[in-house]
Amino acid sequence: MGVLDKIIDAIVNLVVFIWDNTCAILNVVIPKLEPGHVVPKGAPGHGQKWPPYVPPKADDSRSACPMLNAMANHGILPHDGKNISFQELNTKIRQTYNFAPSFCFFVPRFAAGFLNKSYFNDRFELEELSMHSEKAIEHDASLTRHDVALVPDQGKPDQRLVLDLLKTATGKCPDGSPQMTIPDLSRALSRRRADARKSNRAYSESFFHNLFGSANSATMLTIFGGRIDDLKPMLMEERFSDNWEPRILDRFGLTMAKFNFTVIPVERGVDPKKFQ
Repeated sequence: MGVLDKIIDAIVNLVVFIWDNTCAILNVVIPKLEPGHVVPKGAPGHGQKWPPYVPPKADDSRSACPMLNAMANHGILPHDGKNISFQELNTKIRQTYNFAPSFCFFVPRFAAGFLNKSYFNDRFELEELSMHSEKAIEHDASLTRHDVALVPDQGKPDQRLVLDLLKTATGKCPDGSPQMTIPDLSRALSRRRADARKSNRAYSESFFHNLFGSANSATMLTIFGGRIDDLKPMLMEERFSDNWEPRILDRFGLTMAKFNFTVIPVERGVDPKKFQ
């Protein structure tokens, strides 16, 4: 990346930061969405009615992200997981999960960057997002996948890992059903990082990847409200549970600013030494 490109990138990131914080402030002063009306009218999932779930075929492209795979499995993204534009991904994530528009621009643009593609002009397939490198977002010690050095195909969840994760839930929803908590996720990540260090000779981690791992986990608490009844089909089959909708009711969606209030406590609670 040349000097000019770095300057442009810094300016764009500054604008996104201001945009995101503006959305966060507006979310405080503007009335929230009504439950049952989070997904916008005309978008798949409006009224808690999702397109039919169709499992992926052998030649379909899938990523290491359950939430993106679910969108393909329900036909919100192309079912084969191919020929997707970054701008399409932006729009569909916003509609499906109620992330803030700033968030939905930042992440696909970041993905385009580590794939050396143009956010505005190029297309990709889901499998490409599983690229394992220091600059990419795929990381070791995932809660739903074994490391890429051990299992190169990151498109399918490991059922045992997911079941072990779901069993760690100690919270309770108002109706008494099990619910994941911040300490639960910190503990699960601690165990996974300790186990991955032992089983994977090529294991690597960095502050960025650890934080991103905690961010992935934090979506379970924010978008899914930690509810095991919703997380089980999402993480095991990569599909939406019946009558599901995002638990974020903010009118401008989940901002990065607000998200960090969950991500940082999750990561601060991680201590792999407890499981060595």
